[in-house]
Amino acid sequence: MVPDRTAHAVKQHQGRATLSLRESLILDYGSRTRPRGADLVYLDKAARKRIRREVGGKRGMRVFDRYWNGYLVVADNGQIVTTGFRTRRVKRF
Repeated sequence: MVPDRTAHAVKQHQGRATLSLRESLILDYGSRTRPRGADLVYLDKAARKRIRREVGGKRGMRVFDRYWNGYLVVADNGQIVTTGFRTRRVKRF
């Protein structure tokens, strides 16, 4: 289940043509880091391994190929602040 979104997140969701499936996949399996004031949730190598175990191998993973570079910014109250696609690696502090 995807949590509530802020007005900005709704606009980003529509403008970037992201799917709720992608958001729930990132929230369920993604790794979290807190570089600034909110959580950054993204799919890294460990998350891909968790998904691979669930879907049963390489063939099942092909369905999710377009989701690997997605990320979500989640506020402390659980709302999605924004969504997008990573073009650079995530810096862990």
